[in-house]
Amino acid sequence: MIQWREATVERVRARWSGATELDVVLTGPTGRRLPALAYSDLVGEPQPGDRVLLNVAALELGLGTGGMALVVAIPDRLPADPEPCPGHIVKARYTPLQTVVLGVDEQESPHHEILSDAGGIEGMPVIVADLHSAVPAILVGLREAEPRARVAYVMTDGGALPMAFSRTVAGLRDAGWLAGTITVGQAFGGDLEAVNVHTGLLAAALVLHADAAIVAQGPGNLGTDSEWGYSGVAAGETVNAAAVLGGRAIASLRVSQADPRERHRGISHHSLTAYGRVAMAPADLPVPLLSGDFGERVLQQARGLVRDSAGRLSLREVETGGLVEALASSPVALCTMGRGLDQDEASFVAAAAAGRFAATLLGP
Repeated sequence: MIQWREATVERVRARWSGATELDVVLTGPTGRRLPALAYSDLVGEPQPGDRVLLNVAALELGLGTGGMALVVAIPDRLPADPEPCPGHIVKARYTPLQTVVLGVDEQESPHHEILSDAGGIEGMPVIVADLHSAVPAILVGLREAEPRARVAYVMTDGGALPMAFSRTVAGLRDAGWLAGTITVGQAFGGDLEAVNVHTGLLAAALVLHADAAIVAQGPGNLGTDSEWGYSGVAAGETVNAAAVLGGRAIASLRVSQADPRERHRGISHHSLTAYGRVAMAPADLPVPLLSGDFGERVLQQARGLVRDSAGRLSLREVETGGLVEALASSPVALCTMGRGLDQDEASFVAAAAAGRFAATLLGP
């Protein structure tokens, strides 16, 4: 259900590629001030004094990642129609804010011919992650050894659909850490748009000429405290897609030493299910060699996961020396479930370990 509100823009708090963060004041006797987000490619650029229509459903639920009002329209100052676009792929389909894009794989695309005849991605490393917060940490680990590697980010539609929601991606692009971005499924707003993960990976290899690809959902992981009811199961499906295309799947582990929920302590049940029961194809499983009892717990969990996979998963023990220092140099803030590097070091070190392992697969 949508909860509608009307408000007036009080001030612009921040702008980044494709998005504007605002303070708005609700119309009516309460005069309540709210944080709000507008996607400029969809609704235009809000200015102080504009009347805006809002969707406040996620905000009223107190959701973390989605805890802002979303600008649905600036009704008194509608944006001009965009320039004619040859594309006809609709994303966020049949919602009020559906958007038409040019898919890299559709007939009007200049890349259609190469993708329509593509056989695979020729062993390209595909680093798979459950959470969006793993993306910069994976890049840190990979770039530590291969700073000039061309890395593409493929964003799936398990979390935020607009790429513009991610300040992380905006910062990584500004820092020159990404060769390009691809939004797949219902997600939109990447440098390239693709129908699914398969054509997204083909585009990463054959259009962006990436040395490696990171595949993860956008911000806003969905979970229901049940074995199967979470958006991260798609990580297992991505392993299968990479294998079908002849890529080398690398299963980045979701690890936490600080999550209050027991099911996410050590190796999260999300990783255990996605890689142990959803993925049906081979994958490398990089495991960070952490210190103490916690490190032993993670290693034993990983060994159990490999054992139960009937030979599909290959354990890759990764030394972690220097990774914390490297993570501290990230050009974007590191944050997972509201916790930074100091609060949940193991989470980011595990992701960086996957990147460090991936770097060993890249040629000179």
